[in-house]
Amino acid sequence: MADTAQMVPATMAAMLLTGHGDIDKLEYHQDVATPQPRAGEVLVQVTATAKNNTDRKAREGLYPTKDKGDVTSFAMGGTPTLTFPRIQGADVAGRVVAVGEGVGAERIGERGLLDFNIYADERRDINLTPDYYGHGADGGFAEYIAVPADQFYAVPNPELRDAELASMGMCSYQTAYHMMTAANIGAGERVLVSGASGGVGTALIQLCRIVGAIPYAVSQRDKASALSALGAEAVIDRGDLPTFVERVLATTDGKPIDAVMDLVGGEMTNLFIDTMIVDMQGRKSYPRLSIAGASGGNLSEMMWTRIYLYQVQMFGVSHGTREEAEQLVAWIRDGQLKPVLHAAFKLSELHAAERYFVNRGSNYLGKIVLVPDSQWASHGALFALENISSDAQEQR
Repeated sequence: MADTAQMVPATMAAMLLTGHGDIDKLEYHQDVATPQPRAGEVLVQVTATAKNNTDRKAREGLYPTKDKGDVTSFAMGGTPTLTFPRIQGADVAGRVVAVGEGVGAERIGERGLLDFNIYADERRDINLTPDYYGHGADGGFAEYIAVPADQFYAVPNPELRDAELASMGMCSYQTAYHMMTAANIGAGERVLVSGASGGVGTALIQLCRIVGAIPYAVSQRDKASALSALGAEAVIDRGDLPTFVERVLATTDGKPIDAVMDLVGGEMTNLFIDTMIVDMQGRKSYPRLSIAGASGGNLSEMMWTRIYLYQVQMFGVSHGTREEAEQLVAWIRDGQLKPVLHAAFKLSELHAAERYFVNRGSNYLGKIVLVPDSQWASHGALFALENISSDAQEQR
């Protein structure tokens, strides 16, 4: 480890997840051993970590893959990797303060963003057994984290504050981009984005515009101006479900949606499919449905004859690839992707952040970040919830 390691304290503050359950399973400790960077790793002093819905779902054990009533975490490799206690938090921004063997000391002081994946191999184009920091290894709800040096990307952009950088973390943006690459989204295509006001949804809107696609956002009408400012062509309220398809087509002048980015599931999935198969004669490509969430319900009833007769292509999406992470970082560095930060909370107030996230109101847009208490004055106070007015949210 580099000489600067002597400035790193032996213990740190961290929020520990002690088991599956409610927020009482999240315990704040100030005497957790500070991790040490191993060969090929860097030690990052965390300045901000974005909260994701997957944090809550992992805590509550809402990832059943066989029995719908299971309370469990996912185990793509066959063995559960979420063990307790665990430090959650995937989308980490911070600064390198020490390096492990084989990593150049010139990286010390580098400000950057973590690619949150725990990759099973070195392949850059595929990721079949997704796991991530904050689940299979300790994450960023702490003052320090040790991560692979090649997955901590330098983002020096001075116009981006650390909390804003964390809000652009890979858990949302890479998932969004992989939904698009899996479905081969191209320029000029009409893309329906569900759950558009959340982290993945706001990322999808921006990414569609970068590749030349036309995003149609499904969200509440009072978020229309903010989502339009991000790049949404139109905002469709879920509203009355029997008229949903009709209202979508009204915004597209009757033209079918080319692809749906589904973060909702449940009873909405059939309606999403309907928006794509209304006019097969006018189509230029297969209808495509990318699925990366089930906020509206884990079970959807559909007729498989509709899927195969209309040739609907379906893509299950979890995380992404190294190639996609590199492309996203390039767009962040170039300023093509913009942060959508809702508010910051102190790490010690994670319980309050969790309650706010679950009960968020109509002005909610984008991401919540957690800032270590020791970093609050420098990186969190400006974005405290009490400093963000409804008017400011509408302008974001």
